[in-house]
Amino acid sequence: MLASRLGWRVTARYVQTFCGRVLGNPSSVFEEEFLQPEKQDLAVFADGVDNIVGAMRKAAEHYFADGSIATACPPLQALLHIMRDGTWEGRKADDPVFRALFTRDSLLASDWYRARLEAQQAIDTNLAESQSRYLEQFLSRTNYADVAARLDIRGRLNQSVATARAARDPAYLKKLVGTLGAEPAIAAEMAKSYPIR
Repeated sequence: MLASRLGWRVTARYVQTFCGRVLGNPSSVFEEEFLQPEKQDLAVFADGVDNIVGAMRKAAEHYFADGSIATACPPLQALLHIMRDGTWEGRKADDPVFRALFTRDSLLASDWYRARLEAQQAIDTNLAESQSRYLEQFLSRTNYADVAARLDIRGRLNQSVATARAARDPAYLKKLVGTLGAEPAIAAEMAKSYPIR
C-alpha cells in the first residue's frame, strides 16, 4: 500500500498548536482516531489510499497524453512518471537520486533551466531591438524633430541599443540565474514575429 502518497500527517501537536487558534478545544474535534484513519478501519483506509493513487495516476496521464510532460521541469517530469508508472528510470519516490532532483542546485544545472534562460535572453534582446527600431523610425520623421528633442528620443535610443547589446552578450545568461527565465515556446513564437537583427 502506497500510504506515503498521503504526505505529511496531521498530528495532535499540529492540531493543538494551529487549530487551537480557532477552536477552544481542538483535540475534542480532532481525536486520535480521526488523525490516524488506519486505526478506524484498515480495509477502508487501504481503499482510500488506492483511490488517491489511482487519481494521481489519472492526473499524471493527462500530462503524457497532451505532451505537456516535455515542458515540465526535471523534478516534475520524474514525479509524473512515478505517479503514472510507480517508478522513474527504475527508481521509486524514496530513491536519493530522485529526491536530489528537487534541490535548487540540481534544477539550476539542468538543460531545462538553461533553455529557459536562453529563451529569456532572446525575449529581452528582441524587445530591446524592437524598441530601438521604433525609436529609429520616430527619429527619421522630420516633422517630429521638436517632439523628439523634447522627449530625448536620441537618449532613449542610445539606452535601448545599449540594453540590446547587453542582452546579446553571453554573460547576460549569468545575470539571469535565479530567475524563472521564460518558456522557450514563447521565445520561439516571438522570434517569428520580430526576428532579431
